[in-house]
Amino acid sequence: MTRFLRVGAVLTLAVVLVVGAVIYIQRPSGGNAPASTPGHGNHAGEGSVELSDASVAAAGIELEKAGPGVLRDSLLLNGILQPNQEALVQVTPRFPGVAREILKRVGDRVEIGDLLARIESNQSLTTYDLRAPLSGTIIDRQVALGEHVGEQKPVFTIADLSTVWVDFSIYRHDLKRVRIGDTVLIDAEDGGSVIEAKITYMSPVGNSDTQSALARTVISNKDMRLRPGLFVTGRLLLAEKPVDIAIKSNALQTLENRTVVFVRNGIKFETRDVEVGGRDTEHAEITFGLLEGDIYAAKNSFIIKAELAKGTAAHDH
Repeated sequence: MTRFLRVGAVLTLAVVLVVGAVIYIQRPSGGNAPASTPGHGNHAGEGSVELSDASVAAAGIELEKAGPGVLRDSLLLNGILQPNQEALVQVTPRFPGVAREILKRVGDRVEIGDLLARIESNQSLTTYDLRAPLSGTIIDRQVALGEHVGEQKPVFTIADLSTVWVDFSIYRHDLKRVRIGDTVLIDAEDGGSVIEAKITYMSPVGNSDTQSALARTVISNKDMRLRPGLFVTGRLLLAEKPVDIAIKSNALQTLENRTVVFVRNGIKFETRDVEVGGRDTEHAEITFGLLEGDIYAAKNSFIIKAELAKGTAAHDH
């Protein structure tokens, strides 16, 4: 009886060992890891965020392609639009008299020879015509009907506004950096395209009040987009440096003291650590971390950073 009990115990122990081995073999690796937390499926893996094309568009995230570019050393300038003084004339009466008839007003377009006013001479008491010596636009009028006029005071100012001057103020510490022939990109601040022009004149004297000197460009205004008297801004291009990989500066984000860019891969944005070389006001050179052709988030890339932070916070809990 004792022998049978010993044999039974041995058999029972053998069965337990076999079953245990089978269970151990069938258990997948990492079987003790918790299941994915419901509700966080949009955070696909460490350092990435899933966003559909519709979500990207709704968030205003702009996608750009990394590739060769040019960094430009530049100088920001403030300027003002002026009539081209070489295409402007002030009309003065030949003889003193009284304005008996006025035919044109400020803003009127005139052609050369058009009648502007009729003046009755004080000496002869006869009336003579005042005509436009230049085709252009009347930008000033200093006479009213019945008013006395003289040969010392202009009564009309006519300007050909098909070209205008842009006068920029250059502060004294920047004067040595500016040369005639330099390219300047002009923003008229009207929502239109940037205008490219060249510096054509540098004043030999400065302004004692502002401690600056004048630099001027002449630009076309055929469509009458530009109005003298309004302010503009200019970006003077001083030097250019070609680089292998350039991206928009607003794509750069800081994550845990690392500089990163969010690269689009399918429906995911993946975090890429990058090394930044040179920069200008709009672009940054990437010396490591991106390849030509990589699609990255430029404008509003901070939204992806915020989504990534949400996912990290949720997993921490």
